[in-house]
Amino acid sequence: MHDRLFEAALGIAPPWSVTGVRFDEPAKVLTVAIDYAAGSRFAVPGVAGEHPVYDSLTKRYRHLNFFQHECVLEVRMPRAKLPDGSVRLVEPPFAGKLAGFTLLFEALVLMLGVQMPFAAVARIVGISAHRVMAICERYVALALQAADFHAVTALAIDETSRARGHDYITLAADAVNRRVLAVAEGREAKTIAAITTELAERGCPAEQIDSVSIDMSPAFIKGCTEQLPNARITFDKFHVVWHANAAVDKMRRIEQRSDKALKGLRWTLLKDRASLRPAATADLDALVARMTTVRTARAWVYKEQLREILERRQINVVRAMLKHWCTCVMRSKVEPMKEVAALVRRHLEGIVAWAQTRQTNGFLEALNGLFQAAKRRARGFTRFSTIRTVIFLIAGKLDFTAVNPHAR
Repeated sequence: MHDRLFEAALGIAPPWSVTGVRFDEPAKVLTVAIDYAAGSRFAVPGVAGEHPVYDSLTKRYRHLNFFQHECVLEVRMPRAKLPDGSVRLVEPPFAGKLAGFTLLFEALVLMLGVQMPFAAVARIVGISAHRVMAICERYVALALQAADFHAVTALAIDETSRARGHDYITLAADAVNRRVLAVAEGREAKTIAAITTELAERGCPAEQIDSVSIDMSPAFIKGCTEQLPNARITFDKFHVVWHANAAVDKMRRIEQRSDKALKGLRWTLLKDRASLRPAATADLDALVARMTTVRTARAWVYKEQLREILERRQINVVRAMLKHWCTCVMRSKVEPMKEVAALVRRHLEGIVAWAQTRQTNGFLEALNGLFQAAKRRARGFTRFSTIRTVIFLIAGKLDFTAVNPHAR
């Protein structure tokens, strides 16, 4: 009776069956013995037909806990003799993708690995953090092998810090479905080449990409121009406005040395006016009223004008207005904003493309906090492959059910 209950719980079907259950009370370990029926023949992947058993060996698989106790499956596994005389081990249907674990156990580790550090998962399931990491890496690799990126035509590319200093990784995401597709080390032009190679291996050749959004990094521009010949480069407005905000803050820091009234206005100048509290709005209005004498006020007005231009959708209108804006800024005495105007002139067509594509890296920027949490989740593991695994776990939207039906 108990054997049939265990068979039902494990999803075991003939010729496999539970032949015994024993509990080691001092070690708190439940062992379930599983065997196959005498005279059984087994199918072997890649070889037609069913084949007789040559001999057998016993293997142990870690399974889900039985109540609070560790559960191990002790399986007598057949080795089938093939027509060509070779002998092949036959895995039971519940065997996992990593040696020594069942599919259900691996599904639990994968589910927990998406939510918490590997060390915490290891404490919960009772295996080492290295084994937890190995399971997650294996599943990410298998899910990526099964993934098909043939429908991807628009990319969003951005970098994030991997460690302190100038250690970066670059992420390429599907701009439509907002899922990470590739991860590469560095943020140079050759990094884009590594990304396009990885995408091509998954059914997305470089020629297929017709649009890519990046920041204004010269390395990214060079890499995308060389590696994505058919892609239209877009610089989204958030990057452009970020540069304008930085110019406003730089002007404020310079001018507040002689004008103490500018102290404490940093966030008032950087935030969207609609989100300010009444008192902050009044302070901002008072500052703008001094536009003729305070360069910080003029810098803020230029920034808001730039933001309004980038809200428009007519390409020719946006191009003409940006050119006029640059001319006005260059004639002013707001030196930090002149740097932004020069930047806009150098990347005019990519900025104008935003009016049509509306393609943005905003979702990657939003995920940056998750990526930084991923570094903490993988603490103790400095390998790039581990960071890559965690990023795909949290932002790859991979279909693990194609690898393990129990994985959600």
